[in-house]
Amino acid sequence: MTGPDGPHREPGGDGYGGDLAREEEERAVEQALALVGGTTLRPSRGRDTPGTPSASGTPGASGSSGGDVSSGPSGSPGSDRPGSSTPTGIGPDGSVPPGSSQPDSSRADSSRAGGSPSGNSPSADSRSAGARAAGQESGGDQRPRPGRSSSEAPTPNAEPATPKAPPLSWDRARAVATRAGRTGPPATIRLPLDRALGHVLAEPLGALTDLPSFDTSAMDGWAVAGPGPWAYEAGAGLLAGRGPDTPLPDGTAVRIATGARVPPDTTAVIRSEHAHPDEAKGLLHARRSVVTGQDIRPRGQECRSGEQLVPAGTVVTPAVLGLAAAAGYDAVPAVPRPRVDILVLGDELLAAGLPHDGLIRDALGPMLGPWLRALGAEVAGPVRLGDDAGALRDALASSAADLIVTTGGTASGPVDHVHPVLDALGAELLVDGVAVRPGHPMLLARLPASGQMKGQAEGPPDGPYLVGLPGNPLAAVSGLLTLAEPLLAGIAGRPAQDAYRALVHAEVHGHPHDTRLVPVVHRAGRAGGRDHVAPLRYNGPAMLRGIAAADGLAVVPPGGVRSGTEVEILDLPWAPATPWTEGCFT
Repeated sequence: MTGPDGPHREPGGDGYGGDLAREEEERAVEQALALVGGTTLRPSRGRDTPGTPSASGTPGASGSSGGDVSSGPSGSPGSDRPGSSTPTGIGPDGSVPPGSSQPDSSRADSSRAGGSPSGNSPSADSRSAGARAAGQESGGDQRPRPGRSSSEAPTPNAEPATPKAPPLSWDRARAVATRAGRTGPPATIRLPLDRALGHVLAEPLGALTDLPSFDTSAMDGWAVAGPGPWAYEAGAGLLAGRGPDTPLPDGTAVRIATGARVPPDTTAVIRSEHAHPDEAKGLLHARRSVVTGQDIRPRGQECRSGEQLVPAGTVVTPAVLGLAAAAGYDAVPAVPRPRVDILVLGDELLAAGLPHDGLIRDALGPMLGPWLRALGAEVAGPVRLGDDAGALRDALASSAADLIVTTGGTASGPVDHVHPVLDALGAELLVDGVAVRPGHPMLLARLPASGQMKGQAEGPPDGPYLVGLPGNPLAAVSGLLTLAEPLLAGIAGRPAQDAYRALVHAEVHGHPHDTRLVPVVHRAGRAGGRDHVAPLRYNGPAMLRGIAAADGLAVVPPGGVRSGTEVEILDLPWAPATPWTEGCFT
């Protein structure tokens, strides 16, 4: 029988078709083993172009029988980067270098397709089983290709996709987010004092002058020179911001107000309540012994010019603003607040009203903005996109934010579009799943810069980051504290917070393999006992009642902890104004 490609041999015979069937059966088994155990994929008997002698002199063999073709990270033969599908012996442009053997094109096509049983080939069942074992992740075209007889099954031309890596441990995922936020030096802007509150200092704040810049009186009273009693003039006195810069004669005294400049040669300041002025004689007597320098704030007592007042990375609080003003600053060097866009996904979400007909209220849209602002971010209002992959792609591609936070769509359901859209944009997945409950489908990615299409630039993307939060509310909180908080701290230039541990009162059940984050509230110790934390009820992935009462989350290792065990505590970015009572929350 003659087919479009020339004389056709029935599969299973002694000719080309029989060899191919056996090779593909072996290849399918090796592919499955590689996905399970990491075995290097290599054909046990490669083929050259039919009719081309091999190195061993045997037609149809590529080198010696069972020759080794090493694989790259993706398992593709000859690959030196993930996802490479260029066969050994073929250049990137499809050319065959001199002296190289070209693998059979039909096998190359079938490798990309993942194997397509035709029903006529004896090896069809074994190849299908191998493809099922490999998960058929390549997703290639499995239809018969033009130019082949209908009885010949197309064979792959690329290895199945590398299986998804297991999720990162919780502490490792936090470390990745922390490093990602500190990939470059933070930007610096100068902000007037009235606009700097809540920003982070980009540089250390050094004193521009001595503080105080001259000797001042610490009390209302009398400045005296030499031993007493001291002569004084009625009605005369030194006030803050005024007064002559003339020495005080020995044996004299003058009234002085708090903050007023102390005259040169002053021995001490006597408080008004410790002094007795004799108006008839014009003499001042001390009711207590006088110590040289008492109640005088000497120049430079707080700091000298050029001395560091606060380090870089300090959050500008009202007290820092006051110190900066006292030191002579009109503006301070600060890091711009990270800009964050919030994209709320899900067609089932209501923006107002009571839940009804399978629709639920959006809890994350109202919660995320204030939460991210409490972490020091500049946050735009939430944008509700529903389950629309095109709208999601447009929003990601056009964002000018430093961080984009999405809610929902991070799993692999029929309307979970986050992963496919990130792949289409050429994003780099830094964290794809975390071994933590709740919240394990969270992710962290780096998008290409605006206008940069997939594959246009070499090296990793340098656009905004994206933190994909699960749709369940407490799971989203877990993602915020695991990925968004350390990432934003790095972008904003904040120093890493020191972890601390506390005793937990009550047994806390854990996940067999994953870390658990459990809402807790701090309790004061009684009768000399140590302070501790108590776990709160309503800690399911979809619940917010427990976290609403909490002031922290306990990091519970796999397997859980017994009462009296110390656990790491993640503080929430606020503290309750009054202690919560046990009530219905515990």
